[in-house]
Amino acid sequence: MKILKHINRFPQRYGPEWGSGGIFGLRYHNDVLYFTVAFEAQAHFIREDSKRIYEFELVGEKPTSGGDTYNAVETVDEFIYFGGWVHAPAIYEGKNEKSTISFVNKYSHVHEYDTENDEIRLLWKESIHHNTDWAGEVSDIIYDPYEDKLLIAREDGHANLGIYELDRKSGKMELLNENPSLKGALVHDTVFFGVGKNFNWGMMEVHVFDLITRKWERFPVGQTSVDGNSFVRPNLGDMESAYNRVFAFVRGGMFVGNPVNEEEMVFVRLFDFPNFYAPMRTNALTIGGGILVAYNAHHDAVYRPMNEEGKIMAEFTNSINAPSLLLYITPPMVKIVGIFGARITSIEKAFGKILLGTNTTPNTGALEATPFDTGNKDIVILDEAIIQRAPPALSISIEMASLAKAEQLFGASAFGGIPLDGYKNPRMIINASKDNRLTVYEYDLSLPVGRAYEEVIGIEEGRNVIDLSAFSGIVSFKLKKPDFAGKIKIELL
Repeated sequence: MKILKHINRFPQRYGPEWGSGGIFGLRYHNDVLYFTVAFEAQAHFIREDSKRIYEFELVGEKPTSGGDTYNAVETVDEFIYFGGWVHAPAIYEGKNEKSTISFVNKYSHVHEYDTENDEIRLLWKESIHHNTDWAGEVSDIIYDPYEDKLLIAREDGHANLGIYELDRKSGKMELLNENPSLKGALVHDTVFFGVGKNFNWGMMEVHVFDLITRKWERFPVGQTSVDGNSFVRPNLGDMESAYNRVFAFVRGGMFVGNPVNEEEMVFVRLFDFPNFYAPMRTNALTIGGGILVAYNAHHDAVYRPMNEEGKIMAEFTNSINAPSLLLYITPPMVKIVGIFGARITSIEKAFGKILLGTNTTPNTGALEATPFDTGNKDIVILDEAIIQRAPPALSISIEMASLAKAEQLFGASAFGGIPLDGYKNPRMIINASKDNRLTVYEYDLSLPVGRAYEEVIGIEEGRNVIDLSAFSGIVSFKLKKPDFAGKIKIELL
């Protein structure tokens, strides 16, 4: 517990990047607590009686910036492997019409930290030395216990993307699959990787690598939700394995299944709003046999739009209608266990506690750079007992005009996916500008995922209060007619 005394807050400091990074890679292993503070490019290694800060000087010259923004960390034996990307040295090109940094010194990296000897080794680095483009960042590291190697996922970048294999001794990197992938998870003796266009449409397939035969299979994900309605932009945040299935946490919900065992990947709608509310730039954590994951209110955003498309994206990414939520998933239940600000960037358990890296501001675009990180970051320490306590009170506010726009632009008519488990007095308040009809879909996370049941409720012009205590599990919604002047509040008490 003395380790926790070395933890402090991290205010804005020098680190040329776009917006804010966060605290990533939280991992307690062999009496050492590791994490990286980005965009300051500081890797922390904390013991009971000491604290070491590494500033990626093995990659290149200072000043460095970046570090990691996807929680690329793995442990094997006495080693902690941490990856990501770093500018070494960082070059801020100033503020005029576009505030930019040069990517010419941006490197992708994997390091090895020896917890027994307090030694850091640069295992691998790569750069394409381009002013505006970069080599694929390391966004996930998964240990292959059969070959004793590291599997590396890379999607964020312009070159050298895909799924790679890294030799732990020599640092040799070998391409296994040329399809870009942000995250993966070990299921039985296979590794599932999420594949698609994550920074556009989102996750479209899973590619499955058999660790024994070293053969690949590819499977599509479902195109409709458990509630029978379409979904859009399932941007992948993280993947985790439990119940001999893979859980892929995406914008608007999650995909669950195991197509290797002929159980298709089904989309379960969860906190699907007409904005960028998503489990992005965080990690899922197995705890108590279940999964702890965060859905973030403000992880990435367009800060200064420069054209009409940018204005649409700025509205989409800066609309905040719910706080960031920490969820505990134990099928068939999904329970809300914590409420937080803009975003949770990393999750770990240690000493009977849950540690959360948090941040007040999002990542922004590459042309919205500042010479310093713009967020206030800290580590919140919670008791593990929160997973067994009653859920906290929650309020969600939705402008119905945004629902109407989402349906017009993307054909997305359904919304919500609100877990009711543990709440005694949930309700929905609709201030409508016209008479309407609301369909409520009721479902849960039983495995295999089943069907939803629906009920249609009449909505009158004016104020309508709908008692949601008549429903259980998870509920999503769809309005029959668009309403450009109404408002919805969902209150869970």
